[in-house]
Amino acid sequence: MHELRIVDVGMKDPDLLGLIGKLDAYLYALYPPEEVFGVDLDDPDLRDIHFAAAYLDGQPAGCGAIKELDGTTTELKRFYVEPEFRNRGVAGRMLRYLEDKARARRYAVIRLETGGPQFEAVAFYKKHGYAPIEPYGEYIGCPSSLCFEKRLEG
Repeated sequence: MHELRIVDVGMKDPDLLGLIGKLDAYLYALYPPEEVFGVDLDDPDLRDIHFAAAYLDGQPAGCGAIKELDGTTTELKRFYVEPEFRNRGVAGRMLRYLEDKARARRYAVIRLETGGPQFEAVAFYKKHGYAPIEPYGEYIGCPSSLCFEKRLEG
């Protein structure tokens, strides 16, 4: 039996930064640089953002964040699970954890952006109740962007 632990972390947490570095390398291999949308962790005006990391048997396995878009909407950002930890329930638990954080903060909607080449991610989000929407914000006009949202209840 494997132990999966999900914890809140600060944006300078070394495990988080390592996972984000691997996510960035993966995304830059799939997309041109102008189509990779990260989070500037050095931005002093960074709006409300909440990071979490998943550990499987003590090893950093995945990460994710929710970032406020407005008073009722948050965005799923920097969602990633290491390839060797995929298909073990890490992503589903991490997603539920972040959705619960969003509910606790009284957000009504959670949105996200991914891309067509990430077909596994698209299938994952659809399976978890995310519906396609028109591109929003910085994703408008980006040819590879696929956007989704889910209404959060209770």
